[in-house]
Amino acid sequence: MTILFEPHRQWNAHLASLLGTGVLTTSRLEDVERLLADRHPDPLVLFGPSTDAALALNFAARQRLARPALGVLLLREKLDVETMGQALRAGVRDVVDAHDIAAVRAACDRSLEVSRHLLGAGTGARAASEARVVTVFSAKGGCGKSTLATNLAVALADGGQRRVCLVDLDLAFGDVGIMLQLVPERSIADAANARERIDPTLIRALLTPYAPGIDVLLAPVGPTDAERIGRELVAQVLAVVRAIADYVVVDTPPAFTEAVLAALDVSDLHVLVATPDVPALKNLRVAMDMLDLLELRKEARLVVLNRSDARVGLTGADVERVLQSPIAVHIPSSRDVPVSINRGVPIMVEKPGHPVSRAIRELALERVTDKAAQRAGRRLRERLGRAGSR
Repeated sequence: MTILFEPHRQWNAHLASLLGTGVLTTSRLEDVERLLADRHPDPLVLFGPSTDAALALNFAARQRLARPALGVLLLREKLDVETMGQALRAGVRDVVDAHDIAAVRAACDRSLEVSRHLLGAGTGARAASEARVVTVFSAKGGCGKSTLATNLAVALADGGQRRVCLVDLDLAFGDVGIMLQLVPERSIADAANARERIDPTLIRALLTPYAPGIDVLLAPVGPTDAERIGRELVAQVLAVVRAIADYVVVDTPPAFTEAVLAALDVSDLHVLVATPDVPALKNLRVAMDMLDLLELRKEARLVVLNRSDARVGLTGADVERVLQSPIAVHIPSSRDVPVSINRGVPIMVEKPGHPVSRAIRELALERVTDKAAQRAGRRLRERLGRAGSR
């Protein structure tokens, strides 16, 4: 279902005639909400060129979490960088020149394809055959985020018992490839050249095998490639990746980029990495406030304290007080970790019995796996049942 919102009568009639049959037109936002409430498949809303940009951006921001599969396109008579940036941050999938009808049609087709992938991936409850997506994030560099992501992927794969895809979304400075000694012959940037046909066949061709059960989608090598990878492309890629794996682990940069927001939107778990130092804790507390503003589920968050036994004057209780959140897993400090990084061999591979490896394995088995999710779900239902009986 495609809805065209356009207050100007002439633009409304002109676009409707060019876009063809099947397009519902309206000049009232309440009509858009009513039509969406009917739960039609493949939803798409086009905001015409005379629409107030603030209205369209506010609508997209509200729908981004309420209806993740909904595509929102903004048509403009003149394109400007500022509006495009604001629109993409709000969750608009594309900003298109209203006079270029071929570009409008192509953007509609791309958005509808993304919606089909997202709807197929289950925008509500996750289908049993789909991967759990775990995004590892820290608000400050140097907290060990990439080290945790790579080792978590190894722990989840369990020697090839499960299929894990490790996705490096640090598009400008990704380290996963070098940490695993992988040759970057292909990367997520190659998907930008095939936006019209992002499917399992393409994604499998872009993956770099690392170990039994582990494939890696590497970050771009070229410094300008990151600019071609936007929110829509990341959503498309992750929708396909989660259909061909058991678990997806996403490594991210220490910033809320468009790629990171796309990953957070579709993730089952947000693993937030902190270290016991004031700048890292301050940054993570600010990041958690941002997650609240984005209305991302608090129950999906896991705080991991890395280098937790470092004697720096802050205890675990101090950290929990600053973050206003319990620590899910404590990972001890060890010189063996940087040694393993320099060797290009994750500590989970080199020393599976190491205290750091045991802590990451605990995170994987007790917090990330489907069995852990089922236990958490039972606990939540029990709490709700007790609350309802009072």
